[in-house]
This record gives sequence, structure tokens and C-alpha cells, in this order.
Amino acid sequence: MKKVFLLLLILFTALLAACNGNNKEESGEESPESESRSVTVEDATGEKTIEGTPENVVVLEWAYAEELQALGMEPTGVADLDSYGDWVDVGEPLSDEVKDVGTRQEPNLEAISRLEPDLIIGVDYRHEGIAEDLEEIAPTLMFAPYSEESAENQFDSMLEEFNTVAEAVDREDEAEQAVNDMEQTFEEQRARLEEAGKEGMNYVMTQAFTAQNTPTLRLFTDNSIVANVMSELGMKNDYESDELEVYGYTETTVETLQNYQDSNLFYIVQDEDNIFNEQLAGNPVWEELEFVQDDRLYQMPGSTWTFGGPLSAEVLAEQVVNSVVEKEEEDE
Repeated sequence: MKKVFLLLLILFTALLAACNGNNKEESGEESPESESRSVTVEDATGEKTIEGTPENVVVLEWAYAEELQALGMEPTGVADLDSYGDWVDVGEPLSDEVKDVGTRQEPNLEAISRLEPDLIIGVDYRHEGIAEDLEEIAPTLMFAPYSEESAENQFDSMLEEFNTVAEAVDREDEAEQAVNDMEQTFEEQRARLEEAGKEGMNYVMTQAFTAQNTPTLRLFTDNSIVANVMSELGMKNDYESDELEVYGYTETTVETLQNYQDSNLFYIVQDEDNIFNEQLAGNPVWEELEFVQDDRLYQMPGSTWTFGGPLSAEVLAEQVVNSVVEKEEEDE
């Protein structure tokens, strides 16, 4: 009888322990395994060890806000938040829960601290001077997207940074899925071009705007994310630079386009600053270009983001092909 009683007591104790464990999971408390997680990643400054799993992340550069979205997360704070949606279109606007933490050039340390982040993500060319202040608030990943090493191939560098962020926040499976989705999008958009009979297009891509009252063009070079995405679509970049452009483009004026008369011009402009419809309208240098006279012009939305992550790359591919297919349909 005593043996039976002892056996029942052991079974009851085990059942009680299991129920307590389930209650802890349902309450959202972190398990000991989560609390003890430690991962070492590498950023522009060297190795960084991150304890636990960051969930409250502040980003000081737009690209990493988008990368968190691709991982199924949303940043707690973003620098230059009010302008994010004007320039970055990834199909998923940030929610009202996200807080502004100053500008990308001069983040507000007090605003960042109030959010009590467990991870901050910045870039060396903007935030190197406040790196120690940021580290006092929370562990900080500092990337160098425009170093000479990163500039060799900005698309590959973007993927490397994306995977580092994913490892830091323990979302590597989500990162793999996001990259697979991006590659699938490239295949689908390339097929759309082939169906429209526009495969293998040669092009020049520009982001154009007014600077100091002068129509200014950024012509994207082969090392840029833009050129890499368009290469995935089977397109050929006609623009070449004699030197490595660390930002992925050469900033120039409309006269440079005279060297690319046989190209198709893809251009990104903001609606309120469309230099081609405004400052250059009637300008013979512009009007007499062969691709202007032949209407080989493909306008992209002003929110086509050319310096982002996998989601931006997908949107860019879709918008490039949309501009081509829609023009073909108009001409029929």
C-alpha cells in the first residue's frame, strides 16, 4: 500500500511541475534558455557579444528598420521617422507604436534612453562619434555600409548585414525565408519582362532631384544594390565609372546623359521635384536625347528605396518591371 501511495505522489508532483511550466510559457515569461542565450556577431568595430534575445530594438538608419520588418519584427524607435514612409516603400508601413528618436545625423540620446532598448543599430559614418554614449544605453551594432570593402558589392554587403542582424535577434530562419522570397520575386519579375518581349534591356538608372537650384542626377554604378537587382532581372547597366563609387552612384548633371543615347532611362523622382517635367522641360540638351525623343523613359515612384534590404530589393524589382509593362500596354 505504501508503494502505491508513493507512486501516486511522484506522479502528482510531476503533473504539477508540468502545469507550472506551461503556465510560465503562457504568461510570456522568458525561459531560462532564453535568458541565458549569448551570441557573438561581428560588426564594423569587431566582435560584439549580445546577451539574451533583443526584442526592443532602436535603429538609427532606415535600412535596418526595414530589415527588422523582413524578420517579422518592428523597431521600437527609428531616427527620422516622419520621413521614412516618404522615401522607403516596402509595402508595410511602420505602426503608430514606433517612436521617433531624432534625426539620422543627430539622434536624440535622451529619447533613445527613454525607450530602454536592449539593442541599438547604427552606422559608423553617422554615429561613430556617439558610439560610447550609445553603448552606455544598450549594446550597439555599428555597420559600415559605405566602407571600400562594403562598396565592392553593396548587394552582397547588404545581405551580410541582414544576416548579422538576424543572428543578433535570433531570427535566422526568418532571414532565410526573406532571402528566398526575394530570389523568387526576382525570378517572377524576370519572367514578366520576357513575356512582354523586353528581356535583356540595357539601361541607365538615375535618382534625380534639385540641389542648389541645379537639376542633379545620381547615376547608379555596377556595385550598387540597384544594378545588382536589375542584373537579376537580366538587364545590362550602360553606365560605368572610372573609379569605385562607395555610395553606388556618380552625382552629375544632365549633360552626362549624352553619352548614353542608346539606353533606356529609368528614373526616380519625387512628385514635387520632378526635374524632367520642370527644370529640364524645353532644355535642348534634354529634349534632343535619343531616348527622350523615342520615349524610352521609365518613371519610378519617389518612394523607390535604393539603399535598403531584401524587402526594398523586391519592391525595386517589381517597380522596374511595372514601369516597363505599363508602358508597353499604353503603347498598344
